[in-house]
Amino acid sequence: MSLVKAIKNTQRKGLFPVISEIKLRSEKKGDLIKNRDPLDILKEMLSCPVSGISVVTESEHFGGSMDLLKKIIKNTSVPVLHKDFIKDEEQIKESSKIGASAILLISSILSKKELENLVETGKRCGIETMVEVHTLEDINKIQDIDTDILGINNRDIKILETDDTGVELTLKLIKYCPKDKPIISESSISTANDVIKVKKAGVDAVLVGTMVMLSDNINNFLNNLIYIG
Repeated sequence: MSLVKAIKNTQRKGLFPVISEIKLRSEKKGDLIKNRDPLDILKEMLSCPVSGISVVTESEHFGGSMDLLKKIIKNTSVPVLHKDFIKDEEQIKESSKIGASAILLISSILSKKELENLVETGKRCGIETMVEVHTLEDINKIQDIDTDILGINNRDIKILETDDTGVELTLKLIKYCPKDKPIISESSISTANDVIKVKKAGVDAVLVGTMVMLSDNINNFLNNLIYIG
């Protein structure tokens, strides 16, 4: 399943593409799962026309696991984005083997050569790559790298997203991003107004993590973002 195609299909339906994330905890907000079954949360997310599901597998800071990723993939028919601090080819091969549609690569923690090699590995394994940027330096590094998707993280992953940057960072950085691939605004998406702002700036989709996990009504929260399209 292609995440790129899912984003385009959602746009064709007149909706705004939203990738909803399953993240068990965060450094900033602590426990996000709150004794709930991740599959119950997944079911709520899939009750909305989401374009994809993101799964954080990093264990030390975000409480995830590869078992969680496997469980989510097994129980959904929409594309699944695997998020972690991916640094070697074996992680990509494993992700592809268990059925993830896309893998996250973080520009700030990888050299240009490493990014090129990992993107190429993704192509060989048949899994899409989403390269994430947070600064102009990150963007300059990836200008001629043939990734499938570009993500702008409004928060700084190097400090585990404990900062309070808003969607303004997306509005600032998108002007310098290549326009030949889908652009996703990640983090700090709290309201439909945030989505309207980044949509007007040229963003193709948003990825929502902590806020959807904290929502009292996941269905309403997601639909409020999706139907602004």
